[in-house]
Amino acid sequence: MQEQLIEIRRKLHQIPEIGLEEVKTQQLLLEIIYSLNQEWLEIKTWRTGIMVFVQGTSPEKTIGWRADIDGLPIEEEVVSDFRSIHAGQMHACGHDFHMTIGLGLLEQLTLVQPKNNYLFLFQPAEENEAGGMLMYEDQAFGQWLPDEFYGLHVNPDLPVGTISTKIGTLFAATCEMQITLKGKGGHAAFPQDSNDMIVAGISLVQQAQTIVSRNVNPVEGAVVTFGTFHAGSATNVIAGEAKVSGTIRTLTEEMNQLTQQRIQEIGAGIAQSFQCEVDVVLDQKGYLPVINHPETTSQFIHFMQQQPDVVFEEAQVAMTGEDFGYLLSKVPGTMFWLGVDSPYGLHSEKFEPNEAALSFAVAHIGQFLKSLDI
Repeated sequence: MQEQLIEIRRKLHQIPEIGLEEVKTQQLLLEIIYSLNQEWLEIKTWRTGIMVFVQGTSPEKTIGWRADIDGLPIEEEVVSDFRSIHAGQMHACGHDFHMTIGLGLLEQLTLVQPKNNYLFLFQPAEENEAGGMLMYEDQAFGQWLPDEFYGLHVNPDLPVGTISTKIGTLFAATCEMQITLKGKGGHAAFPQDSNDMIVAGISLVQQAQTIVSRNVNPVEGAVVTFGTFHAGSATNVIAGEAKVSGTIRTLTEEMNQLTQQRIQEIGAGIAQSFQCEVDVVLDQKGYLPVINHPETTSQFIHFMQQQPDVVFEEAQVAMTGEDFGYLLSKVPGTMFWLGVDSPYGLHSEKFEPNEAALSFAVAHIGQFLKSLDI
């Protein structure tokens, strides 16, 4: 099984594609899925996504498993025989692992028909367009919407053989910011005749840092980070326009909305005080906090703690974002970390997870899914 999983993972690793452009990925996944026993399977596609419904013999519920399938716009620097063949694109977040594990789990359920129904979701656009939200809002699931949903994310900081999660909030809610400031440019020697958007932009960024220190309860978590600042064209020209972008990360949706509101208010204040135009675009899409349901998560933790070959660790909440949070806001379920022991972190051009985690995950998560079928 390990050799087969590694072969599949490496094929998927070579063809990373940006969200909603996963054409080759979908084709390869479908080829593998159609090679399995089809006796109690039904397959549907939604744009570049795939849903595989496993019909149970006497179903009492539908159990969902989600694997995201898109890559990142990163140029891979890992030297291997199976490195990405798509320039500027890489599976730097481990979604090739997620897909491979999902296929391995699906194959197990094609050997002996389960009692309950299962839905395997190979979901596009986790990284950029919140594909889970798009599918849900488009009513793609229909009668196949699970009663409970499970999914994993690889963790480079944990050794192979480790699984980690917690009840409640696991990942943060995120929101992207794009802010444009427009004033009046001019000659550097005559600042009185211009309206400097570099100064205005700096003031906006500095004021935004007061949100966490002065609007957020100290025992709660929030992050406001600006990652880009673009303005100006020459040393002797006052910039009439500036563009800044960044991200908001919070542990609750309520705090995310408050932070968004304060960004809008600060932008309006900058517009008035600097006599300029400030356009604030906030784009949260479906990146809600990932909140693990108490019942499903307690059951998952208890199962993994009983497995002699599994090292279970209580997870710490992380400010990473995941659109699985949207699906968990509609369906109870659990997300967890899978240790893959990489010397480089997620979204790194040198991310190199340990493939030994593939067979470990399929074996133990497969046992967990079967335990839900009793």
